[in-house]
Amino acid sequence: MPRAFNPTDQSTIAAVVAAHAVERPAATAFVAGDARMTWREYRDGSDRLAAAFIACGIGRGERVAILLPDGCDVHVAFVACEKAGVVGVGISARAGDAEIEHLLRVSGACALLSGLEHRGAATARLYGRLQQRGLPLRHHLRIRAALREPAAIGLDGVPLSVDGGAELQAAIGQRRSGPDDLFLLNSTSGTSGMPKCVTQHQHRWFCFAEFAEDAAALSPDDVFLCAVPASVGFGLWSGHFAPTLLGAPTVLLPRFSVGSLLTAIQAHRVSVLAAVSTQFIMMLNAPDLARYDLRSLRVLFTGGEAVPPEQAAQFEEMTGAKVLQFYGSNETGALSYTTVRDSRERRLTTAGHVIAAMQVKLLDAPSGGTILVGRGQPICKGPLTCHGYFNNEEGNRGLYTADGWMKMEDIVTIDAEGYLTVVGRVGDFIIRGGKNISAAAVEQAVLQHPLVTAAAAVAMPDPVFGERVCVYATLLPGARLTVADLAGFLQAQGVSSEWLPERLIVLDELPMVSGGKIAKQLLRADIRTRTATASASERTAPPQDEREMIVASKK
Repeated sequence: MPRAFNPTDQSTIAAVVAAHAVERPAATAFVAGDARMTWREYRDGSDRLAAAFIACGIGRGERVAILLPDGCDVHVAFVACEKAGVVGVGISARAGDAEIEHLLRVSGACALLSGLEHRGAATARLYGRLQQRGLPLRHHLRIRAALREPAAIGLDGVPLSVDGGAELQAAIGQRRSGPDDLFLLNSTSGTSGMPKCVTQHQHRWFCFAEFAEDAAALSPDDVFLCAVPASVGFGLWSGHFAPTLLGAPTVLLPRFSVGSLLTAIQAHRVSVLAAVSTQFIMMLNAPDLARYDLRSLRVLFTGGEAVPPEQAAQFEEMTGAKVLQFYGSNETGALSYTTVRDSRERRLTTAGHVIAAMQVKLLDAPSGGTILVGRGQPICKGPLTCHGYFNNEEGNRGLYTADGWMKMEDIVTIDAEGYLTVVGRVGDFIIRGGKNISAAAVEQAVLQHPLVTAAAAVAMPDPVFGERVCVYATLLPGARLTVADLAGFLQAQGVSSEWLPERLIVLDELPMVSGGKIAKQLLRADIRTRTATASASERTAPPQDEREMIVASKK
């Protein structure tokens, strides 16, 4: 496998950043809006923050919650945790109070690192509420300016002056985390409830970066744009590890919008884009898309949810870039991936060739055993997996098989050539009259409608059939769509009748969880509430509002 970087088995990101800071100190590491950070500033800022952790008495192995936007400073914070030997707890800038409290409680974080505000409110008040809730917080470190500035850090409301000299370097030498040590806890996407804390060590992401380089022939000449949150698995490898190992610059979006994404690609001549499926579909639906020059793009890494092949093909035709994906999860890393060498059909209709080192097998429901080729639930064991969930024995029992293999919650097929294709989720089926309907399959079909920009299919409780198909969708600006229109379109496309949506709810935007995926648990709760409050007659007679309609079953 060709490699553009050559880390040793004992390398960490802090060591790689330090090397770049010596070899090309003024070169760009990150760009976020109007902010730019060089490799020297990256090294010095992480030294300064590590010193702050040490100065306020945070012990080696203790947890520090990191609540920062997806800009330069969150990456500095991750490296500072490594240097100080503490464990960061990555929290999305989109997280609400309940999610923040949950993650701090599970992790046992002793300190909160934040900016001055979170979601428009003062973080000092948030910190006070968290303390009142009985969380074991001792310190609140607030970033008052860019971490490359000497007086950037405040401790419990007071500016903190830290020494970055020889004494600090000696302390870092004694406390620094190694490549197999726990350096970060990040969270699952929370699509089935409150998120779990996933244990992260650096060695797995160094290995992952090798596969990314192989997939896209990455080089130091590439310019990356990471449109996903820094702390999720997708954001870690595409924004924190792979570009840093290459010494390539990374463009970040502190606050995602389609306009800021398109502007950044054009302005910085981005060649490698990392975005979940929802984000690149939003790009395709942008009304002013044609005025942007996106010809610098050569690769889109996507995933996070089912990748619709038609939209992926449209993206390739529009930009000339190749759409690639890894199949896996925050917990497993990757089980398979597509490459620029794969045929277009393989790239757009499969999740790529299985990774031999991950020893992928399928649980075969009919036989109760495992198979290598066929259909089943994938399990794996290899260098890309995490070390399980933190402080969550019940979660770990569900994550692993009895003999220690890590499970994915999907149903996939693997063909004779080793290519994996996702069929649907183990738990993401709508069971209508005993018929299992894949929510992912319904969503891909609905997304073919020219007015639909995003879609999520969930089960709607029904007293006769058990469940019916409900679709939540967003539409092009000014568009109107009835469930009858949608059903007619799908029937004309040859979609199976049992897949047809029986209720359509149009929203201005679909709710998202921290990892950028659609928050299906919120939609499931919403449709349960709507169904429970509807009268029997309302369940059978469609409402007058054409933005939300029910059609009676023809069965």
